Amino acid sequence: MIEARPLDIDGLVELRPKRWHDERGFFSEVWRDEWLRSPGVPVTFVQDNHSYSRNRGVLRGLHFQVAPAAQDKLIRVSRGAIFDVAVDVRRGSPSFGRWAGLVLSAEDWNQLFIPSGFAHGFLALEDDCEVLYKVSAPYSPAHERTIRFDDPALQIDWPIERSQLILSPKDEAAPFLTDIESEL
Repeated sequence: MIEARPLDIDGLVELRPKRWHDERGFFSEVWRDEWLRSPGVPVTFVQDNHSYSRNRGVLRGLHFQVAPAAQDKLIRVSRGAIFDVAVDVRRGSPSFGRWAGLVLSAEDWNQLFIPSGFAHGFLALEDDCEVLYKVSAPYSPAHERTIRFDDPALQIDWPIERSQLILSPKDEAAPFLTDIESEL
């Protein structure tokens, strides 16, 4: 059983799998192929990724892969909470350059489906966050692209002050969207 809610940008869907609780804890089916196929989203996942962020303020992204290695993603949090962001980088899309953000947490047990054509990033809102995500294409360094998290054209409203963010050198030095538009 799952509850699905489309977000404001076409293609983005929040999913909420059911949890059954008892005195021992809980049980939940966190993924079933038909959940996305039923609403008409044909996707086949080929790889699972697991990310751990030790500290609140760790920001990862904005990452995506271009064709032929573009990735659909299904993001969920097994511990902690994150602010998850998807930026539309689909050339010709009416929402090109727009972003949507959603808090995903172990407590809320929600997930975010992000189709290919979106850059993705997330910010740890708590210490010790674990993020698991499925992707529809294997990681391909030759097809990976990164957009700067603080690109002024995107105006992403990150919920933690810039001075408290922890970034990798790669993410800190990422180009702006306008610098890579020709690669899309």
